[in-house]
Amino acid sequence: MSNFNKHETIISAGIDIGTSTTKLIISRFSLRNVAGATHVPRIEITNKEILYKSPVFRTPLQDAVTIDVAGVQQIIRSEYDKAGIQPSQIETGAVIITGETATKRNASEMLHQLSNEAGDFLVATAGPDLEGIIAAKGSGSYESSGKSGQVIANIDIGGGTANIAVFKDKQLLGTCTMHIGGRLIEFEGGKVRTISPPVERLLREQGYTLQVGDPQNSSAVTFVTTYMAEAMGRILKKEVHAQDQVLLLGHEPNWSPAVDTIVFSGGISECMYHHESGEVQEAQYDDIGVQLAEALLRNTSLQHFTWQEPIETVRATVLGAGTQTTEISGATIQVAPHELPLKNIPIHQYDFKEDLATGLAHFEDAVRQAVTLYDSAKEGQNFALYLCNLPYLGFRDVQKLAKAVVQIMNQRPRPEQPIILVIQSDHAKVIGQTLAALQVKQSIICIDQINVETGDYIDIGKALTSGVVPVVVKTLTFHTT
Repeated sequence: MSNFNKHETIISAGIDIGTSTTKLIISRFSLRNVAGATHVPRIEITNKEILYKSPVFRTPLQDAVTIDVAGVQQIIRSEYDKAGIQPSQIETGAVIITGETATKRNASEMLHQLSNEAGDFLVATAGPDLEGIIAAKGSGSYESSGKSGQVIANIDIGGGTANIAVFKDKQLLGTCTMHIGGRLIEFEGGKVRTISPPVERLLREQGYTLQVGDPQNSSAVTFVTTYMAEAMGRILKKEVHAQDQVLLLGHEPNWSPAVDTIVFSGGISECMYHHESGEVQEAQYDDIGVQLAEALLRNTSLQHFTWQEPIETVRATVLGAGTQTTEISGATIQVAPHELPLKNIPIHQYDFKEDLATGLAHFEDAVRQAVTLYDSAKEGQNFALYLCNLPYLGFRDVQKLAKAVVQIMNQRPRPEQPIILVIQSDHAKVIGQTLAALQVKQSIICIDQINVETGDYIDIGKALTSGVVPVVVKTLTFHTT
């Protein structure tokens, strides 16, 4: 039996470090060759099994601007032990730093530390848009949009932000992120302990006063949660008022069709639907989370939408990170095992437009453009070329293409770096082997059946027994391959 037809499993970890809470899940993916016996092998993930869900932990912080890296590491180490998993067993997955935690001054350092601690697996950070997309996949909104034909907005509200991702037929239509979250006002002993800067600006602009030490039941607190719910209704209808700008983080809502259905996920939705045990509730009740959930539930503007309950509330993002971020490459590829894993490789797309001669004539310009984009300081940032819309390639065509690739890759600031090619069509093996036959001095990573575009970043994991590699595509528009 060839390796293509053997049953294979890989272990994935998803870790979500949010403004309020930190969660972890361990999953097992089953891989099978889904092509017929006489066809080119195609390895796909055919089953995903959740092996372990951690409790919901309070995210350890040293102070308001610093993550307690040792504290997070301790949680991960302890939960791996409980799951019976060694870091060396983790072959794919993602660490997602969400909400305001991603803006902490040592967020990058923590990601680096976790990469070593949690296994030599694929690590990703999340911008607010990506976070919303991952949460929509974990909450069930993404799948539901493919079955219902409805325009579904998933609104993931945690401690610091509300991340909106709008889908129809599993296609991303747009995103928006707002400063709406449970921990934007915190309490201690019945009094206000902290007020986040966006809320301070909102209060100032609306003529309200709230200070640290004021009573928890202050009318200004009620105003804030009521206003957040009203602003959410306006944003979902794309009726952005000037006074709502203070709550926007980044761009305004950018989807076109009207939203039909709304799904709330994240910690605030847990306050609405109570999927979890009491321990989660206790961990979150020293802030405005409960009041915000109640304000959203009773807001009349939001009642104009159809409401749909998520399949996951507070764990939507970690479930998406652990089970929805991995793609599998084609089975006939060419990789240099000692170069893997590769992380944070930017993609530069080059479109041959079905014409090899014309495409090769402008190929060199494309690589110069990629160097300018990703390595403007010429410090050696490597990139992957995504070659799409190649015409039918005969033997001589492949030879021409391979020689052109070698010629232009040798002009990079650091030509000794691996040549990384992502091929849209099923040509990775033949192009990779042709490059090898040319005795190029660089290592060759040539994969296919991964859908990417300029602006994406990819992580490529170690080759599996079946010869495929797991790939995490980090993009603002998750593809539906």
